Amino acid sequence: MQTTYWIIVLSSLFAYCIGSFSSAVITCKIMGLPDPRSQGSGNPGATNVLRFGGKKAAIITLVCDVLKGVIPVLIAKSLGFDELTLACVAFAAFIGHLYPVFFKFKGGKGVATAFGCLAALSWPLGLSIALTWLLIAVVFRYSSLSALIAALVAPIFAAHFTNLDYTIMTSIMAVLLIYRHKRNIQNLIAGKEDKIGKKKKSP
Repeated sequence: MQTTYWIIVLSSLFAYCIGSFSSAVITCKIMGLPDPRSQGSGNPGATNVLRFGGKKAAIITLVCDVLKGVIPVLIAKSLGFDELTLACVAFAAFIGHLYPVFFKFKGGKGVATAFGCLAALSWPLGLSIALTWLLIAVVFRYSSLSALIAALVAPIFAAHFTNLDYTIMTSIMAVLLIYRHKRNIQNLIAGKEDKIGKKKKSP
């Protein structure tokens, strides 16, 4: 399919809007739980929801965050868009999660949505990232460390399994993911980071 400037803009805008729905906030509201932005780490993501809301709410949040990346990319693929447009769509969905227009541009760290985007673009890429995250999580029990290591190796996997457009987009995603984890990095260095499954009391 021949791609025009407006196809890229409109498809990216659609993906950004999909990404802007905060799964954590919406899930917690429906389930009668506190706003995740006021609990634990204050991050509207599955890991923080797990700490105060339990496994069910966390799983729903995680699945919805992944789908926010998967759905726009699969729709764009079904329409026959080229690789550059698909990369833009994936990145827009990811940015929507980080800076959601519907929630005053205050979003999560983007790990699950980034995974959804990359897995929809290339299942070998998604599988490699998921296995990396799982391995680090099992060994060290830190969700943030797992995300950081997965982000660091994601561009390498992208270069191996995909194309230049996807690799560049994945590299930019990785930089943003690491930046969004700057507080976690400080806590890891200081030995203050919470391990997976550890509940954190509300401030």
